[in-house]
Amino acid sequence: MSVRIPRPFLILPLAILAGCASSGAPRSGKATPEVNALYDRMNQASKGYEASIDQARRGDTPEADRTRKQALDQLKDASARCALTAGCDQQRFAAVFDRLLRLKDGSFIEGENADDTEQEGEAGAQPGDVAGSVAIGSLPQAQRSVTMLKGQQFSDLMVMNGPVKAALEMWLTQLRPNLMDAYVNYQMMRYKMWPAYKKADLPEALLFGIMAKESGGKVHAVSRSGASGPLQFMYATGLRFGLSNDGGFDQRFDPTMAAQANAEYIDEQLGVFNNNLELTLAAYNGGEGRMRRIAAANPGAGFYDPQIYGQMSAETRDYVPMVLAAAWLFLHPDSYHLTWPKVDGDAGEIVLKRPASIAELTVCLGSAQGMSEGWFRTLRNLNPRLDPQMSQPVGARLAVPKQLEKAYATSCTDGPWPILASDLHNAVKILAPAPPAATSAALANASTPASSKASPGASKRYTVRRGDTLVAIARKSSCADVEDIARMNGLKGHQLKVGQALKVPVCR
Repeated sequence: MSVRIPRPFLILPLAILAGCASSGAPRSGKATPEVNALYDRMNQASKGYEASIDQARRGDTPEADRTRKQALDQLKDASARCALTAGCDQQRFAAVFDRLLRLKDGSFIEGENADDTEQEGEAGAQPGDVAGSVAIGSLPQAQRSVTMLKGQQFSDLMVMNGPVKAALEMWLTQLRPNLMDAYVNYQMMRYKMWPAYKKADLPEALLFGIMAKESGGKVHAVSRSGASGPLQFMYATGLRFGLSNDGGFDQRFDPTMAAQANAEYIDEQLGVFNNNLELTLAAYNGGEGRMRRIAAANPGAGFYDPQIYGQMSAETRDYVPMVLAAAWLFLHPDSYHLTWPKVDGDAGEIVLKRPASIAELTVCLGSAQGMSEGWFRTLRNLNPRLDPQMSQPVGARLAVPKQLEKAYATSCTDGPWPILASDLHNAVKILAPAPPAATSAALANASTPASSKASPGASKRYTVRRGDTLVAIARKSSCADVEDIARMNGLKGHQLKVGQALKVPVCR
């Protein structure tokens, strides 16, 4: 049974501690005795609050109220003194309050969503750290895998400052539909993506936050700079982590492989940046080489320190707090008046009883199982190698949510809906422009139209201008492929420099 703590007892400390958290002060090194005394009071207040929850469970409500009030008063006073004490890390107090806020309904103690998975416990916890307090011991193992990162609580690694709060508002207002779509898409693919993060001992919330910001859970997303897939890998970075071309299929689009590569990348960069999550995310977005140079020139500085933050692009300044805010909402929806939809994403499979494309299956499934927006995106995500307009033969196996297995048997094997779907699909095929007969064979092996093929061995010089990307240059040439240009110029990645001379194929 969950124990509910009245919200009025939590509102005032929230206002006080949120103000502290907004400062974004970097964590200090060795603490003074005065600072350590404040930290001790903070930990005592935290334990007192937890004791009040136990008292409430035993039915001693008056004593629970007194203990809780005393603990919150102690925490508020220590927090206020911290703001006036040199070297005191105010973010610790914000992190403690966040944990108390999440404990108010007993959800972490009761162990909802627990499973039988065995994981490492309390790794890296240090005496006096919030991450090494009673909270970790009370977490079920499954919850630890959601909230822990390299032995530390996710809340301890996140600065709840102005940019993150602004990102929270953006997700909860203008981008709320995008956030909800990303959540549904992720839950449908969770069984493909989560195992890689779980194996790497990385929090699931972080995976969701990156995916929500990068692609919204659309596995075939491609950015203007050429980043591709649900986690938006650049071509060269993808190759470094095992994402290549498999028989014409770009493995960056595979959610399982992309999650594995992402987990390896994040784990690698956490090692480089001493488990600083914000710098790691900045490297993921803005380039690891650039981020390493900036961090090396400013040892000990955090992402929001002026000497680091001032050198970040506007995109990266937005990216880091947006990822963290989405991850935060994944963990704490109730604290922000957010309700995630219930999604049944259990793995399933159908064997086609009649030829059908993903487009046709989408039509005949309609809004089965209450999916008002239809099943096109889910079917595409779970079967990334398939052309959605290409009919698959009888006997072909398609990955689907388990809940669709019965719906397929009911609606798509016989009756009016598959006939309607086939009729509509045939109309699309009729309207699709056919390649000229003389060039159809050439098109089968070319990535660009035959009318603008490159002359063998011929090239021209192109000087890189500000704002250029390989994708944009390839489009200007009308016959050049991005990877062909990269190979012609010995480019290991897609990074260009203003004034750089490139060879570009000559079109004929």
